[in-house]
Amino acid sequence: MTVLIIGGSGFLGTELLRQARAAGRSTAATFNSRPSETSGTLWHHLDLHAPGRLEEVLDVVQPSVVINASSRNSDWAVTAEGPGHLARSTARRGIRFVHVSSDAVFSGSRGSAYVEASLPDPVTPYGAAKGAAETAVRLLHPGAVVARTSLIIGDGGSSHERLVHELATGTGTGALFTDDVRCPVHVADLAAALLELTASDTAGTLHLAGCEPLSRYELGVLIARRDGLDPSLLPAGRRADTRLPGALDVRLDIGATQQRLTTRLRGAREFLGRS
Repeated sequence: MTVLIIGGSGFLGTELLRQARAAGRSTAATFNSRPSETSGTLWHHLDLHAPGRLEEVLDVVQPSVVINASSRNSDWAVTAEGPGHLARSTARRGIRFVHVSSDAVFSGSRGSAYVEASLPDPVTPYGAAKGAAETAVRLLHPGAVVARTSLIIGDGGSSHERLVHELATGTGTGALFTDDVRCPVHVADLAAALLELTASDTAGTLHLAGCEPLSRYELGVLIARRDGLDPSLLPAGRRADTRLPGALDVRLDIGATQQRLTTRLRGAREFLGRS
């Protein structure tokens, strides 16, 4: 079974390739600017601004599963239209398709946790692009999985962790919001869950996030403590007091999804806690 990772050189894509290779699965991946140094993987250049290249990649790789871990912020052609092209092509060829979406499809105004059936109501261009992609995937590939996730954290390599280090050491500017709530997930848990789904017949929208809601500031404090930084040096603020666009309280209810998985989606206090 060959797994093709779209966006394989990204943070999540790299972990997907690592786990797939460790499990003995044949892997291939696409990149836009440059491939990663993951060994044992066949790399193919793919720019979703030119979707015609996609058919060539699928012809060469002949994958049984495609996982779309690519995104380019609010770039509509890549983030919104790209997944539609992927869904159409994989459906036509009978290829299993797993698309990674985001909690950015929600406004945060619900006042309670969002379930899989909650309707997207994005408030940012990125969220709108992700919401459009979800619609396209569900329409064009009914057997596909749309996996919404949240802030992806690792063991030092994520953008969120780098930001905490910059703020704590005074090399970066900004603040961590105390009213901006998400459900952070560890990249290893997310990758394991996505790969588990490739081997099942599950379809539809799932929530693959951590089991615990935290503000961005609370998350920053946990990262700082884990990495030996002084949490008191982290600047705090409230998104509601700024003009920055973005949702506030976006909690993904993962209860229904977790019951369908053997992979356990841990909360940030667990995976960032000191041993």
